Amino acid sequence: MGGTDVTDGWDWRRPGGSPAPGGPASGRPPQDAPGQATSPWWSDALADPWRDPYAPAAVVIPAAPASGAGEPEPVTDPDLPTRPGLRQVVLISLVTALLAGSLGSALTYAFLRGGDVPTLGAQTGQAPALAQRKPESLAGVAERVLPSVVTIRVVSLGGTSEGSGFVVTSEGHIVTNDHVVADGPGKATVVFNDGSTAAGTVVGQDPESDLAVIKVSRSGLTPVQFGDSDALAVGDPVLAIGSPLSLANTVTAGIVSALDRTMQAGEPGGPTRYYAAIQTDAAVNHGNSGGPLVDGAGRVVGVNSTIKSLVADGQEAGNIGLAFAIPINQAKRITEDIIGTGKARRTVIGAQVGGTGATGGGVRLNAVEPAGPAAAAGLRTGDVVLRLDGHPMTDPTDLVALVRKYAPGSVVTVEYRRGSSRQNASVTLAADAK
Repeated sequence: MGGTDVTDGWDWRRPGGSPAPGGPASGRPPQDAPGQATSPWWSDALADPWRDPYAPAAVVIPAAPASGAGEPEPVTDPDLPTRPGLRQVVLISLVTALLAGSLGSALTYAFLRGGDVPTLGAQTGQAPALAQRKPESLAGVAERVLPSVVTIRVVSLGGTSEGSGFVVTSEGHIVTNDHVVADGPGKATVVFNDGSTAAGTVVGQDPESDLAVIKVSRSGLTPVQFGDSDALAVGDPVLAIGSPLSLANTVTAGIVSALDRTMQAGEPGGPTRYYAAIQTDAAVNHGNSGGPLVDGAGRVVGVNSTIKSLVADGQEAGNIGLAFAIPINQAKRITEDIIGTGKARRTVIGAQVGGTGATGGGVRLNAVEPAGPAAAAGLRTGDVVLRLDGHPMTDPTDLVALVRKYAPGSVVTVEYRRGSSRQNASVTLAADAK
């Protein structure tokens, strides 16, 4: 049918899809009639399940209300601060008053109950035995000995030397190391356990045994108790007391590590010191010099003097568990000599020692004094001393240090080798004529 559109009566421009005569059948909107205002959309087009799928999508915008139809309802911003009403004010005040009253009641109750709080820890009644610090405990020993230990300061041109010491008489005599006072003018400042000080005067020194005695004019001093260094055994507990690194009243604990450890010590240009030392692993450092080494009963058994270190000469040495003390039996004897005469006697055997024996160990005698103790016992130049009172001789230092351990007049057994034969002799040691 040329020129004639076939329609099915559907009008896409009319709401509700009501039929309109002459509507298009192609599903595409026809041209509006002249002068007719048309819109391709109707208000319920989005909800119409039968709308034309080829029609373009659109958003339906509701029409603006007619003028004069009424203003829109005002909207309040919920974020704007609001002024509390009277009811809210009264409620907050009431809650605050209730909380304050409850807190006040609780505090009053706690005060009237004496601050009752839960008990912390278990109730034990009496302190356990380990916390009672019995006199024989290490704490009891330290408490008993500390009042007799002092710090010694000596001012010289080279600076201030500081060491330790301990009171040996109620008259004010104090024992320390010779190297603590060696560079001083014969004066020292003594600092006691309670922090008080007193001026001290050097009574006498024995450089070769590294012992010195200082005297202070002060009454009421408590001297230490002396033990027996010959009765010590390896493994016995000991305390070292003194002022290491200027830390006064320091107590360290250890055991006797070895006995009769022969020592040869001294500074370049100074005297050579010999003694058969008590070796201990108690921590000993610079400043402990001259302080007491105390046994488990609180008795002094040694004078702390030397430490071994791994550092090179001239560097500061520190404790590595190798400390050495002069046996108190030797120190006591020398102290009595110094207090009594101002100088100490030196024990000698009457022979000069050289190198070690060619075979079988021992120490060779390079010379024997004709009227000395060794000659009186039958020893000759060239004899090799193997043992002195049972102690093996492996170095010349061993013989010198062990001889000086004994008091003049002591009788010792000397085992020696002459040629291929071994012999024994009893030697009565003597004091040096000096």
